[in-house]
Amino acid sequence: MSLNKKSVADAAVSGKKVLVRCDFNVPLQEGVITDDTRITAALPTIRHLLAQGAAVILCSHLGRPKGEVNPKYSLRPVAARLSELLGQPVALAQDVTGESARALAAGLQPGQVMLLENLRFRPEEEKNEEGFCRELAALADLYVNDAFGAAHRAHASTAGVAAFLPAVAGFLMQREIDVMGRALEKPERPFVAILGGAKVADKLALIENLLDKCDSVLIGGGMSYTFSRAQGGQIGRSLCDESKLDMVRGLMEKAAQKGVQLLLPCDTVCGRSLDNDTERRVVKADCIPDDFQGLDIGPETCERFAAVIKGAKTVVWNGPMGVFELPAFAEGTRAVARAVAESKAVSIIGGGDSASAIEQLGFSKQVTHISTGGGASLEFLEGRVLPGVACLLDK
Repeated sequence: MSLNKKSVADAAVSGKKVLVRCDFNVPLQEGVITDDTRITAALPTIRHLLAQGAAVILCSHLGRPKGEVNPKYSLRPVAARLSELLGQPVALAQDVTGESARALAAGLQPGQVMLLENLRFRPEEEKNEEGFCRELAALADLYVNDAFGAAHRAHASTAGVAAFLPAVAGFLMQREIDVMGRALEKPERPFVAILGGAKVADKLALIENLLDKCDSVLIGGGMSYTFSRAQGGQIGRSLCDESKLDMVRGLMEKAAQKGVQLLLPCDTVCGRSLDNDTERRVVKADCIPDDFQGLDIGPETCERFAAVIKGAKTVVWNGPMGVFELPAFAEGTRAVARAVAESKAVSIIGGGDSASAIEQLGFSKQVTHISTGGGASLEFLEGRVLPGVACLLDK
């Protein structure tokens, strides 16, 4: 998959109708947006297109309405917030490609903007059905994908429509491709990957890919206990995927053969139960008592990990070091976030929990790049082809 893609900056858009796939999958509480980060992230692309004299047709999914019209998942609150942020009206179509959408799109003038209703109100969206792709394409002259968070899905609006319209990247998509692509293809060394999270199965392909690229891989979080168990450690009631023990041993052997430093926790903070007020102990990582479970990396591990991060020139982080939602077990994630923020490295935070952690802990301004896509960033770092990127025109 070539990563040298054309962007909106390379496209002549004056007088054209431009269909922009955004990621407006924002959290809502009783119809009120509680975090508009994903909306504000799309503004540079939208403003550029409007300033260049394009008529802009925005589209996105919201939630999982399962192919049926459901007012709970309407994009009406998004249209209202966009109107405020852009300082101009953003008309919301009453459907996706029906009579309302077609009429609004037909009358849209350069410098004006509209929003289609939730793409997933149509079952054809997730099925990438050709007829629906044609209907979307018929609304516009150019397609812009600015939804990196959905780029790993081969849906009609993320990939299929590009078969019927010239397709380029939005600024947000372009930055994701540039920063992560450069880190993986030509990283400044030492290149350090920090991997955490609960499920080891979710990260095996990622570890496999990064062992071919990294100098050091630091492993924490719930997944680390499967590694500890694979080495014969006592892990009490900690998370463990018994079915993956052989694969984990294989990865450890591969790291040794390649001369990659695979660093596991040497101590752990364990608790009697998954509770902020539970009895806690700091023990050796391979000596967790039978009635305890590991819930965070320990202080000695924090120091070791921080020392490796300090010497890095490129850092990729995906997954927290413990149950950071509970203050009692957040120190490991905080220590790693601080080390990444204070390092002089190019630092890339994979989306999802890592992004939440770095933002909650107040370090978001001190890192190079926080990915907007959890699943997409994971698959990108695994070296997989992302349909929403592959469909874009090469430079």
